[in-house]
Amino acid sequence: MSRSLISGNRGYMASSRKVVEFFYDVVSPYSWLAFEVLCRYRNVWNIDLKFKPAYLGGVMHGSGNRPPGMVPNKFHYMTKDLERASGYFGVPLYPPSNVFEAMFEKGTLNAMRFVTAVADKEKEGDVLVERVSREFWKRIWSTDQDITLPASLTEVGLKAGLSANELEEILTLSKSQPIKDKLKSVTQEALDYQCFGFPFIVCHVNGKAELFFGSDRFELMAHGIGEKWMGPHPDNPTSKM
Repeated sequence: MSRSLISGNRGYMASSRKVVEFFYDVVSPYSWLAFEVLCRYRNVWNIDLKFKPAYLGGVMHGSGNRPPGMVPNKFHYMTKDLERASGYFGVPLYPPSNVFEAMFEKGTLNAMRFVTAVADKEKEGDVLVERVSREFWKRIWSTDQDITLPASLTEVGLKAGLSANELEEILTLSKSQPIKDKLKSVTQEALDYQCFGFPFIVCHVNGKAELFFGSDRFELMAHGIGEKWMGPHPDNPTSKM
């Protein structure tokens, strides 16, 4: 069996829809691109999309990987590549003025605990998780705003549609040990799949898990799950966000 295929049902074999797990951290701009594409295809492909907020720092450490931003040649390439990808995917992606500070000094630990708390509280559906995640990406990768301060978390929550009471509950929950442990657990879950970076997508088909890294593997993914890739805008090929 290929190393990219891991047997194990993990409770997904009973579903008629193909389960697609999306592991991500809002510090990753490529994760935003993949996130928007999967959201667009959620009702086009026969998939059950599961958001899996995790911590990229833990994945990098656990896998022994090195961030591309730490390699000068990769960093320069990534800057140009993100500009091209923004236009292709129709995602308003503009790197922050100080990328190193945003990604490596400030980080996203508090933000991802916040997203994890939203996911934990939202027992049915994932509408709020989707909205909150998108708002974090917009702040760091579109409007060059902070995502670490308490006021930033509050603004994200309100823009995502949380009520004042819900927001207060989520803020408290995000600081609790169970949520910290859950974020660690999901991060370890990604590592158990031999993840080494984000975005990391796990497609469960016929009791097997097929793994994809990055935002440029959708054609292969579609082939693997028996669906058709119609470009980044399946509903309207010329539409943008």
